[in-house]
Amino acid sequence: KFCEISIETENASRRIRALTQKKFGISEVTMNNTAYIYDAIRTPRSKGKRDGSLHEVKPIDLGAGLLNALQERNELDTSYVDDVIMGCVTPIGEQGSDVAKMIVQNAGWDESVAGVQLNRFCASGLEAVNTGAQKVASGWENMVVAGGVECMSRVPMGSDGGAWFQDAAFSIDTSVVPQGIGADTIATLDGYSREDVDAFALESQRRASQARDRGYFDRSVVPVKDVNGLTILERDDFIKPETTMEGLRNLRASFEQMGSMGYDDIVVKKYNTLDRIDHVHTAGNSSGIVDGASAVLIGNEKAGRDLGLTPRARIVAGSILARDPIIMLAAPGPSAKKCLRTAGLAASDIDLWEINEAFASVAMRYMRDLDIDPAITNVNGGAIAMGHPLGATGAMLLSTMLDELERRDLKRGMLSLCVGGGMGISCIIERS
Repeated sequence: KFCEISIETENASRRIRALTQKKFGISEVTMNNTAYIYDAIRTPRSKGKRDGSLHEVKPIDLGAGLLNALQERNELDTSYVDDVIMGCVTPIGEQGSDVAKMIVQNAGWDESVAGVQLNRFCASGLEAVNTGAQKVASGWENMVVAGGVECMSRVPMGSDGGAWFQDAAFSIDTSVVPQGIGADTIATLDGYSREDVDAFALESQRRASQARDRGYFDRSVVPVKDVNGLTILERDDFIKPETTMEGLRNLRASFEQMGSMGYDDIVVKKYNTLDRIDHVHTAGNSSGIVDGASAVLIGNEKAGRDLGLTPRARIVAGSILARDPIIMLAAPGPSAKKCLRTAGLAASDIDLWEINEAFASVAMRYMRDLDIDPAITNVNGGAIAMGHPLGATGAMLLSTMLDELERRDLKRGMLSLCVGGGMGISCIIERS
C-alpha cells in the first residue's frame, strides 16, 4: 500500500511539473539558486596620497573600469545584471550619494541595471558580496555585481564625520577609542611583543612581493587606464620588498601619544588586569592607506546557462556579528566560527584562510582563536604589505583567495575582516 501511495504521489508531482513548465515556459520548476562566483577582479592598489599612482583617477572611473572589464572578459549582456552593490566607507564628495549607480552609468551599462552603495566600515566590500549572494540565493535576482571602491587619496578617511569622534557625549558614554589603541590592547592582552608584530609584517611583505612577482595576482588584477587607453597602473605598487626588521624596528609607535591623552585609561578601566598598554603598532605593521576597487560577478545556475558562463566557485555561507566595541578588532575569529556553524563545517574543512591585516595583532589573534596554521593563512601577504582600500578590500580578498585555491587545486577558503564598532564578518567560498 505504501508503494502504491508513493507511486501516485510521484505521478502527481510529475503532472504538476509538466503543467507548470507548459504555463511558464521554463525547463525546471525549481531552479538552483546557489550563489555562484563567475568572475572576481580588482584594480591594483597604490598609495592613497596625492603622490600615489591612482590619485588622478576618479572613483566613478576606477569602478567603471572594472565593470567594463567584467563585460569584456565574460562577453556579458549587461541588461541581465539585476543590481550592482558597492561598498564605500567614506561616501562623501566624489564618493557621495549612490556612487554604485553612478559607476554603472559611467560604465555605459544597460539603463535597467540598478546600483546601491553600502557602508559597513572595513567590511563593506565583503558585506556587498554576502548581500549579493543572499539576493541570488533567495531567488529574487539572477545576477548581481558586488564589490567596492575607495579613493583614499581623493576622499580622506574620516571626512564623512560621525558620532564616534564628533559627538563628545556619545564618545564618553560609549568609551570610544581609536582602532590603533584597540590593536595595541589586543597585543598587550595576548602578549605579542614589538618584535612579534614586526616579524609578522615582514613576512606579509615577503609573501606579497613574491606573489606579485610570480604572477599570482595576474588573473584578477585589471590595469587602470586613462581615457586614451594608456596604462596608468598595471600592478600593485604599494608593496615594499626592501623592508627589513631593522627598518621596522626604527619606526615610532603610531598610537602611543593618543594613548597618553586618556585613551589608555579608558581601556585599562575595562581590562583592569592590565597595568598599561604596550604600544607596538607602527606604520610598518599596520595596514596602508591606498586607492583601489573590486568587483565580483555573482549569479545563479540559470544565469550561467543563459549567458554561457562557467562558475568558478560558490558562496557557501556568510556571517556578521559584534563583540567588544572598545577594543573593536577582536571579532573576526568569532565571526569565522559562526560562519563555520552556518555551513556545517569544521576549521579542518578549510584549506586556506584570509584575514584582513588591519593590524598585525588582529591577524595573530585570529589565528590563535581558530588554532590555524600561519602557513595556510594570508599565503600571499595582506593589507600590511598591499594596503587596505577600506570599502573595496573585502571583495579584493575574495579574488585573491579564489585565484590561490585554483592555483593550488584546493577546495575551500575562509575570508574574514575586523570591523569598526567591534564587528566581524566572514565568508566561505568553495570551488565548483
